[in-house]
Amino acid sequence: MTIISTARGGKTRAVLVGVLTAPGLAWAPIRLFGLEQGWMVQLMAFTPYVAAAAWLPVLIALVARKWLIAAIGAVAALVLAGCVLPRAIPDRDQGPSTGFALTVMTINMYVGQADPSAIVRLVRREDVSILAVQEFTTPAEDGLTAAGLDRLLPYHALAVDRAHGTVGSGLYSRFPLTGPGSERGAGGNLQAYATIQPPDARALAVESAHPLAPYAKSALPLWRADLAAEPAPNPTGMPRILLGDFNSTLDHAPVRALIRRGYRDAADATGQGLAPTWGTHVPPITLDHVLVDKRIGVRKVSVHPIARSDHRAVIAGLTVPMS
Repeated sequence: MTIISTARGGKTRAVLVGVLTAPGLAWAPIRLFGLEQGWMVQLMAFTPYVAAAAWLPVLIALVARKWLIAAIGAVAALVLAGCVLPRAIPDRDQGPSTGFALTVMTINMYVGQADPSAIVRLVRREDVSILAVQEFTTPAEDGLTAAGLDRLLPYHALAVDRAHGTVGSGLYSRFPLTGPGSERGAGGNLQAYATIQPPDARALAVESAHPLAPYAKSALPLWRADLAAEPAPNPTGMPRILLGDFNSTLDHAPVRALIRRGYRDAADATGQGLAPTWGTHVPPITLDHVLVDKRIGVRKVSVHPIARSDHRAVIAGLTVPMS
C-alpha cells in the first residue's frame, strides 16, 4: 500500500509540475515565431512577466526531482529570456555618434486630459526640440499653448478630430517645418507628419505614430494594417523618425517587422527597452516607442510620468546627420 501511495503521489506531483510548466511551453514558440492570434495578441504584451515567471516551475521541478520536466521547462524559459533580456542590454551599435544632437519626446495625452503644464515643464527641463502628442484634442492644444509650449516649440503640424478625442495627434518643433499634414490609418487614428529642418543638419521626416489598439478581436486586422502602413525609411531620402504610441510592445510580431524595415528602437538600443510606458490598472508594459532609421544615432532614453495621463513620456537623445 505504501509503495502504491508513493507512486500515486509521484505521478500527482509530476502532473502538477507539468501543468505549471505548460504556459511557458506554449508561450515560447508563439513569441519566438510571431504566431500570436486572437486574445493572445493582448496577452503577448506581458511576455516579460511570463519570461520571469517561467523559471518558477523549473525550480519546483528541480526540487521535486522531475528532471525531464525541469529540462523542458528550462528550454522554454531560456527561449523567453532570449527574447526579452536583450532589451535591458545596450546595443554595441547605437548608430552614428557624431552629428547634430537632437532631443525628441512623445506622450499620449489620454484623450487630451494630460497635464499641459507638466508636459511643458518636461520639454523645458530636458531641452526637447521635437514633441509628438497622441490622443490630442482642441482643449489639449489650448492648454499647451496657455502653458507656454508655443514659445519653446513655435512650429506645429497638428491634426485634431473634433468628433473623436482619441484619434488626434500633433508635432511641435523648435525648428522650422515644411509640408505639414496628417494621414488617417485604417483604424481611424490621425498621424501628424512634417519635414523638420534642424540648423546645419539634414532635414528629417518626422511622424507622430498612433496605430489602433488591438482592444478586441475585430480590431486586430486594423491594428495589423496600421502597423504595416507605417512609413519605412528610404536610404536615399531624408532620415526618418517615427515616434508615438504604437499600441504594441517588442513582443508583437508586426512591430518587429516594422523595425526590420530599417529602424532601430531607441529604448532597445540603449538598454531601456523594458522601461514601461503604459499601465495603471494592469502590470505596466512598453507601448510607446521612438523609432529612428539607421542613419540616426541614439545617445540616451528616459521615461517620465505625466500627471493625468495613463501613458508615460518617452524622451530620446539622438544624433542626426549633418547637412
